[in-house]
Amino acid sequence: MNVKTNNNLKCTVALAALEHVDDPEIGLNVVDLGLIYEVNFDETEKKITCIMTLTTEFCPMGESISENARNAVQQVFPEYLIDLNLTFDPSWNPEMISEEGRKFLGR
Repeated sequence: MNVKTNNNLKCTVALAALEHVDDPEIGLNVVDLGLIYEVNFDETEKKITCIMTLTTEFCPMGESISENARNAVQQVFPEYLIDLNLTFDPSWNPEMISEEGRKFLGR
């Protein structure tokens, strides 16, 4: 997993919160699935920009997963505006799953 960030300490906190957000169809959290691409912090604007993807553009649970991710980051950074953006470039693939995720899935 290689999440881009401009603040490693705060990113660690955000990722810990995001580990509680599961893709309900797979049963694995969005961090171990490799769905989180970037988490950047703007201290002047008090804004967090999170860029993530879904396993497919047509994920039926995409809206729910995105909203749960936004809420998870908001809970640990209540004073920030959370700007969560979906991207499909690069598109997700199973190679993005973390080692822990692979063990969980029995791979």
